[in-house]
Amino acid sequence: MEEASLLSPLPEVVGEEDDEHDSKEIVLQRYFLQEWKFVKSVLDDIVSARRVSDLSAVHKIRSIMDKYQEQGELIEPYLESIVSPLMSIVRSRTTELGVASDEILEVIKPICIITYTLVTVCGYKSVIKFFPHQVSDLELAVSLLEKCHNTNVGTSLRQESTGEMETKCIILLWLSILVLIPFDISSVDTSIAHGNHATGDEPPPLVVKILEFCKDYLSNSGPMRAIAGLLLSRLLTRPDMSKAFTSFIHWAHDILSSMEDSVMDHFRLLGVVEALAAIFKTGSTSLLLNVVPVLWNDVSVLMKSRVAARSSLLRKYLVKLTQRIGITCLPHRSATWHYVGKSSTLGENLSLNVTRDGNQSNHLLNMNSCNDSQDTICLEEEEMDVPDIIEDIIELLLSGLRDTDTVVRWSAAKGIGRVTSRLTYSLSSEVLSSVLELFSPGEGDGSWHGGCLALAELSRRGLLLPVSFPKVVPVIIQALHYDIRRGPHSVGSHVRDAAAYVCWAFGRAYYNKDMKNVLEQLAPHLLTVACYDREVNCRRAAAAAFQENVGRQGNFPHGINIVNTADYFALSSRANSYIDVAVSIAQYHGYLHPFVDELLRSKICHWDKGLRELAASAISSLVNFEPEYFANSVFEKLVPCTLSSDLCMRHGATLALGELILALHEQNYALSTDKQKMAANVVPAIEKARLYRGKGGEMMRHAVSRFIECIAKAQVNLTEKIKRSLLDTLNENLRHPNSQIQNSAVEALKQFIPAYLISKEIKGGNDVVSRYLEQLTDPNVAVRRGSALALGVLPLQFLAEDWKPVLTKLCSSCEIEENPEDRDAESRVNAVKGLVSVCEILTEAREFSVFFSREDEIALFLFIRSEVLCSLFRALDDYSTDNRGDVGSWVREAAMDGLERCTYILCKRDSVNQENMTTFEFTKGDSPNSDQINSYFDASLANKLVGGILKQAVEKMDKIRESAARILHKILYNKTIVVPYIPHREVLEHIIPDEADFKWGVPALSYPRFVQLLEVSCYSKCVLSGLVISVGGLQESLKKASLSALLDYLHGKVTEGHDDSRVFSLSVDILWVLQKYRRCDRVIIPTLKTIEILFSRKLLLDMEAQTPIFCDGVLDALAIELRGTKDFSKLHAGIAILGYIASISESINTKAFSHLLTFLSHRYPKIRKSAAEQVYLVLLENGNLMTEDKLDEATEIITETCWEGDVEEAKRRKLKLCDMANLGTSQLVYSGNEESKKTVEKRVVSADENASYSSLVGSVGF
Repeated sequence: MEEASLLSPLPEVVGEEDDEHDSKEIVLQRYFLQEWKFVKSVLDDIVSARRVSDLSAVHKIRSIMDKYQEQGELIEPYLESIVSPLMSIVRSRTTELGVASDEILEVIKPICIITYTLVTVCGYKSVIKFFPHQVSDLELAVSLLEKCHNTNVGTSLRQESTGEMETKCIILLWLSILVLIPFDISSVDTSIAHGNHATGDEPPPLVVKILEFCKDYLSNSGPMRAIAGLLLSRLLTRPDMSKAFTSFIHWAHDILSSMEDSVMDHFRLLGVVEALAAIFKTGSTSLLLNVVPVLWNDVSVLMKSRVAARSSLLRKYLVKLTQRIGITCLPHRSATWHYVGKSSTLGENLSLNVTRDGNQSNHLLNMNSCNDSQDTICLEEEEMDVPDIIEDIIELLLSGLRDTDTVVRWSAAKGIGRVTSRLTYSLSSEVLSSVLELFSPGEGDGSWHGGCLALAELSRRGLLLPVSFPKVVPVIIQALHYDIRRGPHSVGSHVRDAAAYVCWAFGRAYYNKDMKNVLEQLAPHLLTVACYDREVNCRRAAAAAFQENVGRQGNFPHGINIVNTADYFALSSRANSYIDVAVSIAQYHGYLHPFVDELLRSKICHWDKGLRELAASAISSLVNFEPEYFANSVFEKLVPCTLSSDLCMRHGATLALGELILALHEQNYALSTDKQKMAANVVPAIEKARLYRGKGGEMMRHAVSRFIECIAKAQVNLTEKIKRSLLDTLNENLRHPNSQIQNSAVEALKQFIPAYLISKEIKGGNDVVSRYLEQLTDPNVAVRRGSALALGVLPLQFLAEDWKPVLTKLCSSCEIEENPEDRDAESRVNAVKGLVSVCEILTEAREFSVFFSREDEIALFLFIRSEVLCSLFRALDDYSTDNRGDVGSWVREAAMDGLERCTYILCKRDSVNQENMTTFEFTKGDSPNSDQINSYFDASLANKLVGGILKQAVEKMDKIRESAARILHKILYNKTIVVPYIPHREVLEHIIPDEADFKWGVPALSYPRFVQLLEVSCYSKCVLSGLVISVGGLQESLKKASLSALLDYLHGKVTEGHDDSRVFSLSVDILWVLQKYRRCDRVIIPTLKTIEILFSRKLLLDMEAQTPIFCDGVLDALAIELRGTKDFSKLHAGIAILGYIASISESINTKAFSHLLTFLSHRYPKIRKSAAEQVYLVLLENGNLMTEDKLDEATEIITETCWEGDVEEAKRRKLKLCDMANLGTSQLVYSGNEESKKTVEKRVVSADENASYSSLVGSVGF
């Protein structure tokens, strides 16, 4: 077969692979397309079957090719192997089956889908080279297109899904090759031979059909429009198509003149303009010059119309058509004035200097001779006759450079380059002057961007001569730093990117001799943008431009080192660019001062707050290169900027000045006395100018705190007055409600007090401590937050004397406030953090023995063990909520961290005591003279610690679970401080492996591990009290994962050494949870839901002797929990549990049944209905509750009564059921419905049943 033979010569990757000796084709096919073996097998199947038998194979190939969308060149070595057999099948099957056959489209559609996928990946120019192009195929392809055109059914979505669109596109591309046959088309058209062609004035019928189809497809919104334009450009520009060309131009003129506003007319307008642009690209000048006046008039009018103003795509096509009209009007000529460059590579520039210099000198000699005769040439070229239309065309292209859309500006820039290449030197100079006018300050960012693109095009084409560099280079430097503030942001990143593109084009277009001075000007600015630009694309573009110039121009000092430092990936991170890359480059001569100037000029005053902070850090990182320059020049520039009227400037300058002073101190550079005075007066001057007020006051407070921290670290000399002033400033910032300001003030206070207040009398320290202690009970929550953090950073000298009041007050601040209006989660979080920090400061300071006697030491560690840890354990039970959600989780997270750190404190002290072989006396009270023990941290404390953290590790919040697991991991595997006495440590280490990157926040991974601890008696109750929160919670995914883990555990085998069954142990722990958390709906409701779920899975009801005990305990808990409650979910779960218990055969069922019957007269209709459903199910499953003669009557009462109706009727029916079950009213358990007489008297009697139900709706939240 012909198709099979086409695949036979293809190289196959079989046997041993030898890249060195195999042919180029085999190596390419082995590595470029990784899925080639699969694709080839599919192609073999298609060729052998001569059609696509499995449509899924088409989608697989499509998905494979889609991966190469951005690297289509990898597919090109395989195109002939893929396209030729497929198109041969299309051709042969069409010939065999005939166009009239209904089967033909079903055969070729899947093949066209594959071929069109290759077109989208590699481009049509690469694919159509392998299409069949015999003369006889022309009529065949037209007939096939006619078949597809006439069977067009459905929407565009249906076309894409069935392959109709792809088929039409492939046939149109096929025709674009076939219409290039070197014969008169009329000689190929068989309809003329059959006498169907009427006159010789009209185009052949074959051409008429193609024109009709293409005109129709020009209105399409998809890719068929562009392909139809391509086909028309190749067909109408044939020498034998002059009449058809004239007819099409008249038709196009009518379309351009109409300017209709409908959608279809708009798409047709786009198609016509695109087709005309393609025609002017392909056609000969003699053919096109005749139609230029008509079309140019239409284009100029259309460009100014409202239709073009609304469509950027239409403007792009109009600009493209305009430039091609201009090229058509200008004759081809030898442009002797053009700059003739050469292409060089990095390898050539690194080759021997002699060879390079010799070659370059020859080229430069030729260039110089060319430049010497340039004036004569220009005089001769002045006599060139330029059509009047060119001026209008250039004007339109220049206006296109100002367009609001990038695609239009890019097309206009290329048009400027193409048209200018055919002008004389003097005219091109005028064009350059017009382009440079786009860079005036009054122009917008679009004009600057378009101007940069135009300059890049001119330089790439050799139209920008080196003599123009003095005018162009300053403009490019301005564009590299273009950044215009627009409200809360700025514009200009696209301009800077385009300016870097101009520099890139310079490197490729010019010789080193011409670029030497230009590079010296551009290099510092390019590297400045590469290191300090805000946008990653601009940083990378500038680095690429610098790399291109280094590689092609050569002889650049340290160029290779800089290119290796500022690579693509190093510049991806803004922080890395500012701190690491810039510092590495600044070490080379000529870059430090431009870098600093850029930071001072535009970065410390940038609108982005994060960038200002980064710029301040960047300045400090450069200090070590030239401290004297920074201490004098930079310092003096920054000080006045701290009082600038611009908020961004004074904020950035304050930060930068502080970082600069600190960096100079770290370099052991001593500031002069005058400069220290200037630094000391910065904050008082800011406060005097009242710069904390109004907009940006919070930012200035944060900056001032950081500034104070820096000067404190640098030990700047301050007067007593300024010290008091700065301390008052920090205290004010501690009172601020913004947490960032508070944290920065705390960090500053941590450095300020040791630097300036530690040498004062201890009385001053007592005043500071007492002040913060008083503020712990301040009504202002912000004051409480800040004072708790401040206590946590005070030095040992301030805390040693009053450590007990400090710890006591902080412990009480960790408790939930009694007054609901005073409750604040952030205050408790900060109190926990401050408490733990104070403990660490008191116990870890080197001067510990100086301030504490042996008795004080014992008392301190006993206090930490008894009081501090108890407060932290109580903080683990902080589940307070507000409108932000579970704010108590912040406290619990801080408490877990605090428990870990306090554990290390006690264990470290125990290890010290053991080393010293010392024992201390402990009493049950505070005095140290009682029973002897050898450690502060014992097994009971370890049990409580691990149990409390395990409870958090199985609750509902991912963040808390992950934090708890991480803390347990650190406690178990701490290499520095070993935590002893942990019960069942081996089991815990098995469940919590020593893997740092384990994903504990993923429920499906963590719950199956932690649920195993239910078998460990000392941890089971803690784990279960947290697990029920997840199993009975509202989050479905969490509920599913936790329940699955629990069920798998219960169905597993009992571990060796455990006598009781897992279900039995679980029942005991559930009763403990119900008793422990009585009337605590946060735990009780999910626990009841968990019991309901387990009952529904036939668990906990078949434990023999334990079942009655468990059910009795649950019923006792329900009697308490359901009494008077209004929570529907709680009532619903309780009723379901009562139904399950009443259905078992144990004697306890009567008690459950009697309790269940009480809900038949509940005040909420939905609850009455739910209870009735459960009673009905109970009677069906457990007939022992009533005699047989009464059972049918009872079920009839339940089914026929409207339980959501009148409550009095429900009460009567309930009493009747009680009589039938031999249950007197004295045996009923009253819950919720039968309130006390006092409550009944207070209730407002309402005849409307919905009045009572509305309270349920309100409580549920609907």
